[in-house]
Amino acid sequence: MKPKHILIVDDEKNQRDILQLILLGERDEAGNPLYDVKAASSGQEALRLFKLNRFDLVMTDLKMHGMDGIELLNELTQMDSSIPVILMTAHGSIDSVKEALRGGAFDYLEKPVERAQLLDTISRAVAKMRAVDEEIVGVSDAIERVKKMIVKVAVSSSTVLIRGESGTGKERIARAIHKASPRVNERFQAVNCAAINENLLESELFGHEKGSFTGAHAEKKGLFEIADKGTLFLDEIGELNVSMQAKLLRALQEKEVTRVGGTKAIKIDVRVLAATNRELELMVKEKRFREDLFYRLNVIPIDVPPLRQRRDDIVVLMDYFLRKHSANSGGKPMKVSADARKMLLDYSWPGNVRQLESAIERALLLAETDEITVEDLPMEIRDVARIEGSGGFRLPAEGIDFEQLEKSLLIQAMDQTNWNITRAAKLLGLSFRTMQYRLDKFGLSRPGRGQKEGSEEDTADEES
Repeated sequence: MKPKHILIVDDEKNQRDILQLILLGERDEAGNPLYDVKAASSGQEALRLFKLNRFDLVMTDLKMHGMDGIELLNELTQMDSSIPVILMTAHGSIDSVKEALRGGAFDYLEKPVERAQLLDTISRAVAKMRAVDEEIVGVSDAIERVKKMIVKVAVSSSTVLIRGESGTGKERIARAIHKASPRVNERFQAVNCAAINENLLESELFGHEKGSFTGAHAEKKGLFEIADKGTLFLDEIGELNVSMQAKLLRALQEKEVTRVGGTKAIKIDVRVLAATNRELELMVKEKRFREDLFYRLNVIPIDVPPLRQRRDDIVVLMDYFLRKHSANSGGKPMKVSADARKMLLDYSWPGNVRQLESAIERALLLAETDEITVEDLPMEIRDVARIEGSGGFRLPAEGIDFEQLEKSLLIQAMDQTNWNITRAAKLLGLSFRTMQYRLDKFGLSRPGRGQKEGSEEDTADEES
């Protein structure tokens, strides 16, 4: 297991040396170091080191000459909002630390820092990191930032909005937040807001009283009540109708629910995590999503990048799914041929991690030897490779998945043109309006942007 990288910041040399010595002396059962530690004597030096190295955790003194710990926390958060920061402070500055905790600090230690206290705090932070590592598979910089953000936000009860395309693993991130949180021993309840009839969703979330509607033969607790003291994950939150948005907003604001057909307000203590693949900012502008609810949900946003933007993770995920599904089927370990591996790496993965897992599982079932070959891969992956590798395209006898093929080509064209709709449309031989229609059809938009039109060229072309 790789050591966690820690940065210690303190303008007192003795304090830096003691903390560094303690942490560098920690070993696992095999004798390997648990921590790789660097030290800085000032906030400015810490920022310089932070730009040059990847750190998993920062420990900083609160009171320092020049830049103090709060200023450093703010600077670090600007550079990487996901980095967990532990503050060290004298007893008289506890109020300042509590304010910093509300502002994004992970935890604090009182000085003089005792060895047991130091190791306990660090080990708790690292245990959360490792729990997240087990839940979220990936090694890219983008997914490492997501992991650190999970550890950082898990300690609070603030609402988190997880945003990303379908299949990027938003529910796994929600589960990782719950597992790293103080609520880990309580319930985690998940509901897909798009999968339940809107007439039944209110009862599912808030419960109902006996006889409140046809078929309500007994009282029923809603998920808010069931998840009391725990975590409630609301997936596809953008699919809620306006009426349900208002009721959800009230539950979040008042921390209470009223069952369908009931009059009694029931107090709840639930952490709400929400997820969406929709552009909620755009929906707010179009009056399809309540602005007040959006800001209530978007207290802590976590953006999950699509798989095509973190290609370093494809091989790691591929090997993970190979082990997982080989073990599930009781089969022997499998490998992927060089040609098949290249095809998997080159593919744009419009269905993201979910599609990759499905492709590996299918290939394992079809493979006739202990090696997955190109012919074992799904048609949509081979079809894209055929188009890219030749001037024409011959329809295979087994047919194709046209929608997957279309979505993959749209994504590739948009990625190649830096999400300029006009240029992407030209690549595919489409008009601007046809391209816009097809992007809307698949719910595709530039990651991190509230709208697809990203240039004056696009706007001018649309107006013409």
